[in-house]
Amino acid sequence: MSARFDSLADVMRHALELASRGIGRVEPNPPVGAVIVDDALRPLGEGWHQQFGGPHAEVRALAAAGGQAHGATLVVTLEPCAHHGKTPPCVDAVLAAGLRRVVIGTRDPVLHADVRGLERLRDAGVEVEVGLLEPECRRLIGPFSTLMTRGRPYVHAKWAMTLDGRLATRTGRAQWISNEQSRGIVHELRGRMDAILVGVGTVLADDPQLTARPPGPRTAVRIVLDSRGRTPLDCRLTRETDRYPTLIAVTEGAPASWQSAMRERSVEIFVSPPSADAARVDLPALLSELGRRRMTNLLVEGGSEVLGAFFDADLVEEVHVFIAPKVVGGRGALAAVGGRGQERIPDPLHDPEYRLLDGDVYVHGWRRPP
Repeated sequence: MSARFDSLADVMRHALELASRGIGRVEPNPPVGAVIVDDALRPLGEGWHQQFGGPHAEVRALAAAGGQAHGATLVVTLEPCAHHGKTPPCVDAVLAAGLRRVVIGTRDPVLHADVRGLERLRDAGVEVEVGLLEPECRRLIGPFSTLMTRGRPYVHAKWAMTLDGRLATRTGRAQWISNEQSRGIVHELRGRMDAILVGVGTVLADDPQLTARPPGPRTAVRIVLDSRGRTPLDCRLTRETDRYPTLIAVTEGAPASWQSAMRERSVEIFVSPPSADAARVDLPALLSELGRRRMTNLLVEGGSEVLGAFFDADLVEEVHVFIAPKVVGGRGALAAVGGRGQERIPDPLHDPEYRLLDGDVYVHGWRRPP
């Protein structure tokens, strides 16, 4: 820990960094970081939510601070909980420690009980401030907020493309557009997802595994959008389903014999309810089912029409694009994002980040403000 922070904002930035260490390990809970400081902003204890079902950030910080917490200030990225869940309410621990002040980054987006944590703190005479670095704190819990308020996973869209915006050549070849360093970032992303989704066209063209290599903190369910049941029975997604679960989303038009054969391979079949386009899987219905299963982060990897369908339905929150310094050309080469597309030029990504990866450019940003 630092010998002394220069400002409360610096304390909150450190709490945000701590919280980020829990991403991929705490879902469907939110990542949270907490730091306890004295009046001179000297750190007394810190903690973060490290795993689902484990102690919350505030409890860990209080344990680290011990008796020094009495009369001190707690800086925490998210409003302390006031309800019983996997663990007791953090508000009880804060009050028992005798903290004088609590500085909160953002309110909990969901009222889990009749009384909010910050209200209980204020009623007990604790000074409470809310909103320090709120945009950053709200963005940190974006996946949790999406699951809790919309009942569906937070959607990441990822693709690799050439300088001329192509996912593959006119013959369908796509390996490899991006370089090894870019693919390493993709595997890191996969390792913190609850599910990874592609269309059947990608399965037929690439026979992907859709696994994280090396493994990350989570093992994602592999999902295929396959309206008519064309996924080959012997493809790699039907293997090792005990270790890497696979779900194929189909319409009622998928052959019953094919569905039965897939189930014999321990592949789960989700039959989409009828939608406006009877030939396609109803994406909102599928996402609602994933939300019912408490899936928090979904990575959509393509292909072109699948990405287009998610963008057309305004279901994408975060974007990860890898641009390789290559040009393939050709009217028949697939554009990165298909679908209907936008009628007007949209707003740019919010807070875009750019990284140079051995020649590739990684563009990462958000489609909405926090």
